[in-house]
Amino acid sequence: MKLRPFSLFVALLAAALLGACSTPPSTRVILLPQSDGKPSAVVVSTEDGEETLSEPYARATAKFGTHGAPTVDKADPERVKRDNKALFELMPPPAQHFTVYFEVGGAVLTAASQAQMNEALMAALARSGGEIVVTGHTDTVGSLARNDVLSLTRANQIRQLFLARDFPANRIEAVGRGQRDLAVSTANETAEPRNRRVTIEVR
Repeated sequence: MKLRPFSLFVALLAAALLGACSTPPSTRVILLPQSDGKPSAVVVSTEDGEETLSEPYARATAKFGTHGAPTVDKADPERVKRDNKALFELMPPPAQHFTVYFEVGGAVLTAASQAQMNEALMAALARSGGEIVVTGHTDTVGSLARNDVLSLTRANQIRQLFLARDFPANRIEAVGRGQRDLAVSTANETAEPRNRRVTIEVR
């Protein structure tokens, strides 16, 4: 039986591990929900056909020595958790998200964002082997090219704060999105404080 990815890695990994826990004469794959509630899916294939699991706790069963596509039904969530307790204990905690804001036109954090930045630093340091994605954003004041540079500057400045706490450089990704993903939709040349931000995902 083959698993063909369709969406997010965490759900697919969990599904594959649950499948591996099953014993002959059949193999089962159960799709677990994402911790953030986002949809996910996995395609389960045999020599005779395939089925797509796209709902939390959907289950595909392929029996050895028989023909046909996997059969699909719904597993009982509480029983899945009970029967696979060790697996659930090994799963990483859900990602944490933080947002810090900047003064107009530059890469200086607002005073109110200092406390939030400290929380993000503590969360990252508490996760052994964790990763961080830092994404910079701007408001719509200035050109697209300028805001692309500014957003990356902001992201890199936050990245440096993690590096200063000895967080491994190879586990921090910094990207700039300019004014493409506004938190608050505005017209061009609008100085909106909620758009001058960096989002931090600790996972």
